[in-house]
Amino acid sequence: MKNYLKISGLALIALVGMMSCNKDDDSAMEAETYNTSFEVTDAPIDNADVEAVFVTIADVSVDGKSLEGFSATTVNLAALVNGKTEALGNLDLQAKSYSNIVFELDFDQDVDGNAPGCYVERANGEKDALVATSNKITISDKFEVLANATNVIVIDFDLRKTIKEEKEGASSDFDFVTMSELSAGIRTVNAELTGKISGNVNDANDTSDKIIVYAYEKGSFDADVETQGKGESGVTFANAVTSAEVTGLSGSYSLDFLEEGEYELIFASYNEAEDNGFSFNALLNVESTTGLNLGAVEVGSTLQISANVTITGTK
Repeated sequence: MKNYLKISGLALIALVGMMSCNKDDDSAMEAETYNTSFEVTDAPIDNADVEAVFVTIADVSVDGKSLEGFSATTVNLAALVNGKTEALGNLDLQAKSYSNIVFELDFDQDVDGNAPGCYVERANGEKDALVATSNKITISDKFEVLANATNVIVIDFDLRKTIKEEKEGASSDFDFVTMSELSAGIRTVNAELTGKISGNVNDANDTSDKIIVYAYEKGSFDADVETQGKGESGVTFANAVTSAEVTGLSGSYSLDFLEEGEYELIFASYNEAEDNGFSFNALLNVESTTGLNLGAVEVGSTLQISANVTITGTK
């Protein structure tokens, strides 16, 4: 009996010891962090009168903690297209999902002390100040930090969704959209989990002054809703994940930092107005030159999908 009790006691002690070790291991795993860098990029704005869009970022924080190595910076977002990014800073973060990035903007002055801090630079060189009801933008989009990986979080500040133009007679004024629209117009992704779609557009019939390619999650595009404008600011194509302008003699475009999934590509025609702005003209009928299903383009991590198309007319 004594031997039985002794053996039972030793077994219990061993079990408690194992549980304690497991807890220590779990705590160590939970506490482990991974260096995570943050960069900003942009999707193009649909206005010929816009030469540049400068924003002065005073602070960037994740879950209330400011990025390390970050100092106030004035960035021309309009130059950060087609996969171009600008580094902001980094943090050591645990491997999990996050959804609370806060951008603090300086509306009053840029990093050189010049006013204003956020503005549209028009083609004639004039500055049009950008302001919002708050200088702190909370980005609600989620991003994932991975264990044992190169974590680069890309913040896509979509100018087409976040800036509006209000016209009054022959004059116009640019401003930020509402705070809720501003938050919704910025997405965050881990570059390690993204791919891209790029290609060339053959518009032999010269259907448009400008062509924009929109990437939608498969099955989510509603032409009646997306072309009419959404929300208080009337943002068109508001549910597009991202967009790209067709540029150059070859008609090239690049849809970057797309998370894994299936996408449908929408090609839209724009005509230039007398006031230098672009107005939506029509959706375009297109055909893939390689037989790719443009309504279900599958994107995987680090994959680069080629989608060359020919414009066959308007819808």
